[in-house]
Amino acid sequence: MEGTPHPIPRSVEEVFNDFKGRRAGLIKALTTDVEKFFQQCDPEKENLCLYGLPNETWEVNLPVEEVPPELPEPALGINFARDGMQEKDWLSLVAVHSDSWLLSVAFYFGARFGFGKSDRKRLFQMINELPTVFEVVTGAAKQAKDQAAAQNNSSKSKNSGRMPSRQPEAQQKGVKMSAAKDEEESGEEEEDDDEQGATLCGACGDNYANDEFWICCDICERWFHGKCVKITPAKAEHIKQYKCPSCSSKRARV
Repeated sequence: MEGTPHPIPRSVEEVFNDFKGRRAGLIKALTTDVEKFFQQCDPEKENLCLYGLPNETWEVNLPVEEVPPELPEPALGINFARDGMQEKDWLSLVAVHSDSWLLSVAFYFGARFGFGKSDRKRLFQMINELPTVFEVVTGAAKQAKDQAAAQNNSSKSKNSGRMPSRQPEAQQKGVKMSAAKDEEESGEEEEDDDEQGATLCGACGDNYANDEFWICCDICERWFHGKCVKITPAKAEHIKQYKCPSCSSKRARV
């Protein structure tokens, strides 16, 4: 979805320069221009993609309509996850998909213009010398550099380059879910006619079941089947504050 046509890279050096330009644009969107990027990823809009352009700029736009596209397409619908995750986790997720897209574009050019084994290897080695977008956005690249410097200067610097753990957040959410599950299991031991405390899915209205994954909205405190709100246990581990679709739409209208 690039409004201005760019020269098609044909050599290893040209493909690498194209890669560097697109990478610089993506890093700018996810770091220095992050507020502008956040505003453009409105969940009320259609599926949106983040494009890095060869001239070191970026744009958020709809995917191209032609099938197959002229170039590989970035991850689709990044705007839909914006308000359902903590901002740093959302940016990290977009960064990971951006790294994947950059590689696919580079090696698409390599395949299109018949790069041999040695050219493909040289291209990858040149790309691999640069930190990934994910490493830059999360600070991992700087931490790794600091850790290497600390190890060279002193063997006593044990804490440099350590990534912050997200485990406590996952554990807290797991405790919250387990507590609700324990409450329901204890409620099943009471008389059958006491159904006022039964947990119902805020989306479909069905009862709680032991073998189903549930998640609670931190705003309205209603519980939902994961499948009803399209949240998996793996995705829930990265969500610090979950807002159900109803609460998310209310925020968008404010």
